[in-house]
Amino acid sequence: MSVWLYAIISVLIISAVSLIGVVTLGMGGERLRKLTLFLVSFAVGGLFGDALIHLLPETFKDNQSPLLSSLYIIIGILIFFVLEKFLRWRHCHLPEHDQVHPFVTMNLVGEGVHNFIDGVLVGASYMVSIPLGITTSLAIMLHEIPKEFGGFFILVHGGLTVKRALLFNFLAGMVAVVGTLASLSIGSHIQGFSAALVPITAGGFLYIAGSDLIPELQHDVKVPASIGQFIGIILGVGIMSLMMLFEAPGH
Repeated sequence: MSVWLYAIISVLIISAVSLIGVVTLGMGGERLRKLTLFLVSFAVGGLFGDALIHLLPETFKDNQSPLLSSLYIIIGILIFFVLEKFLRWRHCHLPEHDQVHPFVTMNLVGEGVHNFIDGVLVGASYMVSIPLGITTSLAIMLHEIPKEFGGFFILVHGGLTVKRALLFNFLAGMVAVVGTLASLSIGSHIQGFSAALVPITAGGFLYIAGSDLIPELQHDVKVPASIGQFIGIILGVGIMSLMMLFEAPGH
């Protein structure tokens, strides 16, 4: 029961991040841009840190073969590659005059799918151990913060009112709860479920950080901004390193 409790509380906190658009309403454009880029940097460090410090060591400590573990990591990368490719392809093929509301719908569908996968990963990580579940949940939350900033403004730009954008963004975020419940309910009946999802999660985190987030940081080449981004990445990795203190001895 403690695993269920930790997992559900964690995914509810992650889902609540979808309401973060509220705090941006009084910010100017330049201030918001700088904050978002710093949060993206922070998320990069958190995702890399969780994948390389927590998930991969847990993967290769398991009894399954190193080859199978490595293939699972690659599968994780490919899953997110295909998901992103589909969403980008679908966006490019929308008629120009229809790109407002259809794009809002596609964004919400994409967010829902992504959040469902996040929820599944949270549940699977807690099934391995509570400390691993905590670090994975934290890493997911860190990358959700800048993602939800962007998602909120996409909805507003697409024609939704602020209240409706917050509502739909929150509903898309709550899909993660469904993913966690499905993971906890079904995963325990499937042999090797959590053992397979841990390296798949690591692959997904490496893809998100390396393919999606780091390129966003490279657009700003000013020295102060670059130093701030570097510090953000280090802080994200540092938090993941400090989370090792939660690991049980010998775990």
